Amino acid sequence: MNKIIRVSALALSLVAVLAAAVLFTVQTVTRGDASAAYEQDIEAAVLKQGSRGDDVKTVQTKLKRWGYYSGNVDGIYGSQTRKAVEYFQRKNGLKVDGIVGRATFAALGMMEQAGQTGGSQNGADSYTNSDTYLLARCIYGEARGESYTGQVAVGAVVLNRVKSSQFPNTIAGVIYQRHAFTAVSDGQINLTPDQTAINAAKDAMNGWDPTGGCLYYYNPATATSSWIFSRETVVTIGKHVFAI
Repeated sequence: MNKIIRVSALALSLVAVLAAAVLFTVQTVTRGDASAAYEQDIEAAVLKQGSRGDDVKTVQTKLKRWGYYSGNVDGIYGSQTRKAVEYFQRKNGLKVDGIVGRATFAALGMMEQAGQTGGSQNGADSYTNSDTYLLARCIYGEARGESYTGQVAVGAVVLNRVKSSQFPNTIAGVIYQRHAFTAVSDGQINLTPDQTAINAAKDAMNGWDPTGGCLYYYNPATATSSWIFSRETVVTIGKHVFAI
């Protein structure tokens, strides 16, 4: 009798061990699958050296047009593309890691890739040719002596004001608001913008904001308003200080 009991106990122990082994194996596989899926999601969320595809081409095209990249637009994220991304990140106050993640996607105006909704609503397609030309005139009158990034930044401030409840909700309303822009006051708004200013206007409308959401900018060497100096500085680009 005792022998039968011992055999039964041994059999139960073996069953328990086998069940535990099966459970461990299933859990390990599940964790492995989840880990692999997570890694795929992370990979899909960024572009880095070794990445390929249309998004890489878009990044290369933008960086080339803006003067950060001089290589081929081939959709291959090589060392030259990485260096261009680092250059862009450095100039725009982003983490300099050569990886196009959420923040860099947003700075490039690639809103869908950045995981932000409504990108097409805020893109150039939602503006008229007259809006683009007026914004280009403002950029040319206010910042034609600045770098290309500095010109886009001025355009971005105008568009940030359009979106803000503190200002008029149209480009024309913002630009022609009383005493808002020197170029309007001194008549430079009526100058014919060059292609650089037009491109800068389009890039700002497509979502590139080197200021990170600023509503104000000024040249500290020529500004006379004590109020503007009280605004919180976010970034300085060329001769202009951008603030909120």
